[in-house]
Amino acid sequence: MLVATAVPVERDAVVRAFGALAPGSDGSVLGVAGRAHPFRPGGTTAHGGSGTTAYGGSGAADRGGDGATAHGGSGTTAYGGSGAAAHGGGGGAAGRAGFGGIDVIAAGVGPGLAAASAAAALTAAALQGAPYGLVVSAGIGGGFQPDAPVGSVVVADEIVAADLGAETPDGFLSVTELGFGTVRHRPPEELVRRAAAAVGARAGAVLTVSTVTGTAERAAVLRERHPTALAEAMEGFGVAEAAVAHGVPVLEVRAISNPVGPRDRAAWRIPDALAALTEGFGKLVPVLESWNRHDS
Repeated sequence: MLVATAVPVERDAVVRAFGALAPGSDGSVLGVAGRAHPFRPGGTTAHGGSGTTAYGGSGAADRGGDGATAHGGSGTTAYGGSGAAAHGGGGGAAGRAGFGGIDVIAAGVGPGLAAASAAAALTAAALQGAPYGLVVSAGIGGGFQPDAPVGSVVVADEIVAADLGAETPDGFLSVTELGFGTVRHRPPEELVRRAAAAVGARAGAVLTVSTVTGTAERAAVLRERHPTALAEAMEGFGVAEAAVAHGVPVLEVRAISNPVGPRDRAAWRIPDALAALTEGFGKLVPVLESWNRHDS
């Protein structure tokens, strides 16, 4: 299974759900001395130093120094120095960690980079003869109020590219309405049901946007176009496009860090959302692993 987040702090929040990493006093992610977690591919040498967790990818050597977290991707050598964090890219990903057949990557911000990174990881796994059975887009995002309050977790029953299309004199037309493709991917209904039940989350549409909403007017427009929308983020549709191209089912899970609407940084609760992502993903792991083994 491949879990694609956008940035390292989201990746680390997911990784914490596996109990392998613990937060440092400065909010960084520190490892357990000398512990090495291999990726799914073999050919790895992982060296853990004091206070370090080192993750080795295929053909990679990871060496973590004091207080370092070093993440090596396929064909990557990542070296962490004292107090440093070194993240090696694997197939375009900004570092990844593997746990028992689950790989977690920081794929980058925006649908384009997310799609490219997820596609590269999917292709690499397929070429290695160990294709993924499930792809999960995970992270934090904005929530449409009052249905998705800050600190809650939502599961996508639709992954929608909300601003992929054209503005016309008669209003916005999606790529689907223009006849050029799809703007909507639907995760497996049974997987959505199981995931939402495990987390105690609401299920609804999660919108992918290239420009984060910053006004009440824009939020109202999006909600009018997508009445079932619970959240918006920037990567889900890109990850879904890569998964669908490889014939792999996809799911999106978001922890809510802020209301969708006026850009008020004082209202952001990013640490709370990251904590909710860790807690929620921990509850999801048995469901995802079961689906990956038996239902994909």
